[in-house]
Amino acid sequence: MKAEIITIGDEILIGQTIDTNSAWLAEHLHPLGIRVHRILTITDTRNAIREAVEEAFKRADLVLMTGGLGPTQDDITKETLAEFFSTELERNQEVLKGIEDFFRSRDRPVLEVNRAQADLPKGAVILKNTRGTAQGMWFDQNGKVLISMPGVPYEMKGIMNDGGFDMLRKRFKTPKIIHKTVLTLGIGESFLADVMSDWETALRNEGLALAYLPSPGLVRLRLSGFAENGTSEAVSARIDHYIKELRRRMPQHVFGFEKETIAEVTGRLLRERGATLSVAESCTGGYVAHLLTLVPGSSEYFKGGVTAYADSAKTELLGVPADLIERHGAVSEPVVRAMAEGCRKRFNTTYAVATSGVAGPDGGTPEKPVGTVWMAVAGPENTVAQCLKMGRSRKGNITVSGLMALNWLRNEILSEQFEKSE
Repeated sequence: MKAEIITIGDEILIGQTIDTNSAWLAEHLHPLGIRVHRILTITDTRNAIREAVEEAFKRADLVLMTGGLGPTQDDITKETLAEFFSTELERNQEVLKGIEDFFRSRDRPVLEVNRAQADLPKGAVILKNTRGTAQGMWFDQNGKVLISMPGVPYEMKGIMNDGGFDMLRKRFKTPKIIHKTVLTLGIGESFLADVMSDWETALRNEGLALAYLPSPGLVRLRLSGFAENGTSEAVSARIDHYIKELRRRMPQHVFGFEKETIAEVTGRLLRERGATLSVAESCTGGYVAHLLTLVPGSSEYFKGGVTAYADSAKTELLGVPADLIERHGAVSEPVVRAMAEGCRKRFNTTYAVATSGVAGPDGGTPEKPVGTVWMAVAGPENTVAQCLKMGRSRKGNITVSGLMALNWLRNEILSEQFEKSE
């Protein structure tokens, strides 16, 4: 089943407002088996609205529209849709009472432009908006459905959650879609696709779908399959089979599932082992600590950190020998090892993670170009270090370094546990 989304508003077209409605709608339609094939943003004019709806109905069974339902003169969606569906506006007394109650409860006067929002297309099913005064509208004609909603995100979400999605489930008998998301770190999208090409081919040959969803330092893999006539368990089992194989082939990169974060996964490992962690950060400027403390209950295993940005801070707070920095430079294996070991000793933790690098966009040298980051993990048995080579984006380098540091710690914890179990 095909769907299209139309957003209305010059504020979106000029970049003043970001369209988050479309992403939210597409994300929530997908589990219903409704595929969004096109997303379009148009200006606030009758012709643009009418042309967009006409074209969408030629391709799609369902059209979802947001925007243009406010009380001002430039909000003309309601009138245009009434014309398109050959009907007229009539004042809905139930909606009018709701609007009057809405304003009175806030001790505000009810203006005529507010009352006019109860003027709704005759024949349309009204989707009540309990968070505002612009109502949602459901048009069903010639086997096609159009849902028009206000552009305010929390109002639109409320309308859909309060009944819009339930109406879609009843109106369109779509197959249930099962999808599971695998989270990977430390391998780019193209490399991942190349290494796992035979795995992906086998997956697709079984009728399953795979989507690569990359973001800085992280690639999400969404595996999907349609379940019809009570085949949900079988489809789910096939997806699980491929996830198990993916984990077996690249355990160092697969760290979690669905909406987990690397900080949550690593924190869970620390908690399970009764281990503690501290961090010593230079180029990441506290980002690793930030990721860790976003997790509720992280105080159980995360004891603290030092943002040792200046060389003097590395020496005074972490005990890094000044001559070590002078001989090798702050961005070096000996220094980052000393940072991790000094941090672990200072906080008396099981593990310590350290980062030091050239985040950019300036400050690089031929020997240590922008994007060079050294990181170390100090543990009960030894200290290990590695060097990353990244790009010139300061924000990107900080983000990726923080994620990579925690994933590396995760791998070290699992490796140590594996060695002990043998």
